[in-house]
Amino acid sequence: MSEISLPHMTPGQIAGLEHLLRAGFKLVTFEHFARYVAAEKENFVALLDLSGERVKRFGTVGYHLGNGIAVLVERAGGKAFVWKGESVEATPELLAGYARVKKELDGLLEEGEKQ
Repeated sequence: MSEISLPHMTPGQIAGLEHLLRAGFKLVTFEHFARYVAAEKENFVALLDLSGERVKRFGTVGYHLGNGIAVLVERAGGKAFVWKGESVEATPELLAGYARVKKELDGLLEEGEKQ
């Protein structure tokens, strides 16, 4: 992760990021995705799109693995979070955390859309 350098933001974007911080999310960046700031909670990460008036999720929620974001995939041996050559088995606990954080993040971002 690298130091966060945020672009000029609208009041709506600032309010949206503050809302995420109050809910316990951290703002992080990844070298591979330098254009985006990301929200992280319980090692689950989502890139955030700051190109419009409000904060939106860019892509899917993933799992922070090494220096990247592992995506959830279905493989012959079951589900796993995979980033490049690394992977973590998607245990029932991880899948429950994934669903919980994704639902919370989407709810917070939706609330921001209504404000």
